[in-house]
Amino acid sequence: MKLTIVGSGDAFGSGGRLQTCYHVAVAGEEVLIDCGTTAVIGMQQLGLDPDRVSTIFISHLHGDHFAGLVWWLLYSHYVTARTAPLTITGPAGIAERFATAAEALFPGSPKIERRFKMRFLEYAERTPLEVGGMRVTPFEVCHPSGAPPYALRLEAGNKTLSFSGDTKWVESLLPTANGADLFICECFSFEERVGYHMTWREIEKNLDRLGAKRVMLTHMSGPMLAQRAQIKDPRVLIAKDGMAIEI
Repeated sequence: MKLTIVGSGDAFGSGGRLQTCYHVAVAGEEVLIDCGTTAVIGMQQLGLDPDRVSTIFISHLHGDHFAGLVWWLLYSHYVTARTAPLTITGPAGIAERFATAAEALFPGSPKIERRFKMRFLEYAERTPLEVGGMRVTPFEVCHPSGAPPYALRLEAGNKTLSFSGDTKWVESLLPTANGADLFICECFSFEERVGYHMTWREIEKNLDRLGAKRVMLTHMSGPMLAQRAQIKDPRVLIAKDGMAIEI
């Protein structure tokens, strides 16, 4: 399993980082975890082919995590003339939210007669979905976004990759991360909580409880980025756009 970080930034592009998007290649399949508005830009910068992606797993319905689907549709139709089918998984109502966003940004675009099949699958709490050569299990977290937000646990073969999505600390992160080869964890601030996000201090005190082999911090604010050098735990990695990791 190979992970390539297309975007590790917050909603504001702090530090010049692109919005949330992770590319995963495993057993001949290529998938994405989240698809922020800069996803297609980031993939082209890294030489990754959007047409090879068969599945996009969406954690929650904030624009910096799902709105790139709108540009994905246009790119697939007008630039590459994609024909390969695409599956998008996400919270309840994802198809309707996508159509609303696409219509607002590019009127008429949801009615484009596509050359490829695009289907939407909705999560059910802690119920695994088998798609894209992977098993994804959603765990509800706490980050108001108009639909249930989820942390995601993805398994393929003997490898497990987990992702917190955006959330303040909740206990459902424990089964999400337990035993994972890598747990990608949002870390918006160092010690003072901002909104429905996590701090490094909360993550630090729960590292043993999380039980992941490695933890990667992502979705960092400007102040958090400025303090990241203070993190010394050898189990913890700091995400950076363009980073590639074998899991």
